[in-house]
Amino acid sequence: MKLARLSAAAAASLLLAACVAGPDYRAPALELPVSWKLEEPWRPSTPNDAADKGPWWLRFGDARLDGLQQQALANSPTLTLANARLAQARATLAASESARYPQLGLGARASRLKISANRPLTNYATQNFSTVQNDFALSLTASYEFDLAGRVQRSVEGATASAAQSAADLENTRLLLTTDLASNYFNLRSTDTELDVLSRSIALQRRALELVTARHDLGAVSGLDVAQQQALLDTTLAQVDLLKKQRSQYEHAIATLTGTPAPSFALAADPQPIAPPAIPIGVPSDALERRPDVASAERAMAAANAQIGVATAAFYPSIVLAPTAGVDSRMIETLFDAPSLLWSVGVSATQTLFDGGRVRANVDFTRAGYDATVANYRRVVLTAMQEAEDGITGLASLDRASTQALAAVASARRVLDMATSRYEGGASTYLDVITAQQSLLAAERQAAQLLGQRLLTSVFLVKALGGDWCGIESPDAAARTDCPAPLRRVAGTR
Repeated sequence: MKLARLSAAAAASLLLAACVAGPDYRAPALELPVSWKLEEPWRPSTPNDAADKGPWWLRFGDARLDGLQQQALANSPTLTLANARLAQARATLAASESARYPQLGLGARASRLKISANRPLTNYATQNFSTVQNDFALSLTASYEFDLAGRVQRSVEGATASAAQSAADLENTRLLLTTDLASNYFNLRSTDTELDVLSRSIALQRRALELVTARHDLGAVSGLDVAQQQALLDTTLAQVDLLKKQRSQYEHAIATLTGTPAPSFALAADPQPIAPPAIPIGVPSDALERRPDVASAERAMAAANAQIGVATAAFYPSIVLAPTAGVDSRMIETLFDAPSLLWSVGVSATQTLFDGGRVRANVDFTRAGYDATVANYRRVVLTAMQEAEDGITGLASLDRASTQALAAVASARRVLDMATSRYEGGASTYLDVITAQQSLLAAERQAAQLLGQRLLTSVFLVKALGGDWCGIESPDAAARTDCPAPLRRVAGTR
């Protein structure tokens, strides 16, 4: 009979535990395009979602950038903050999982007390007496909440999703940190290139000023030619100061991103151009699996869905099993004798009968919160599609524009040579030389700026695609993107 009762109780517990409040989580389906709008020279590739997406900056082959990235990953306070939040989320998960197990406690009491003789009577026939005595007690308590409606299970599900969201946020913080650093670095390098262009133009304009001044001293030309060349030189010198101001701002931003005080940081000028790497493109749905911000938004939906279950569980009774066992004696030497033993076994159950709609309002609140996370997820996905498509079409346009800009530089040099020869031969005025110098300067600066924009757009596309594309192979044998050895080594140590 006793065995039958235990079996019935166990079956009832399993049945109650099977009733989990709230909906099971299912990620919403999104309608996504099957391909990007590709322009030459883009080709689709076959992505590998399990590949590491870490040190993508190694693709640019710049040792100084590599060092700055490592410094930022080691010293950035923003990344430290994201790591701390992940540790908090994992601790919260551990705390939530502890509710699945019985809670045990050990209590001890030792006191000496006096009982009042004038306390209220418990029986009119019995007189109260004042006593002074010791009280020694030792007890073991236990409590266990039956997860009747799945409140604990949903709490664990929510904490698990929140921990995964924090991990995705950490990856997103790392990606944003490295891309912001690279963007500022390439802006600085582009400014160095422009300053180099201005430096060479200033040298050319100084030589031209010397030439036209000598011709003026010989009486061959008027003072207008000298004044025009001097005005052009002064304008170019003013542009140098403006570019130096921009460069200092990029340098200060790099210092902050690497965790270094701006006054203590400096980067030497380096006008050497950097070639952006070829970036393979997969299908649009792959960006959802590669981008950490999309993963974070999806995990936020799972956590919000679990909170619906936690709120719904409040409609059901709360049942807690709380047995206790211990010993109690007025003399410590008899504390562990059989007559000192005490114990209790009990089950407590509470059920809200009327709360003025509080529980229902909490459920409605959590459902609205879940709807908000779904809307945010759709927003993040659409933004991801937009950013990736912008990067793809932007790089294709910039590649073509850069080719045209280099051709324009070559043409401007030929025009300047011809204008200078015609002026020296007396066939044209010096205004033609001034115009040619200005055109060459504008063409060279435009070429430098376009190279910088190509680098920045490459970084932007890397961020849009969720990081490095290590392991992805393109159908085009000439565009294979297997991981280089340095990338594999760094990626394996993450």
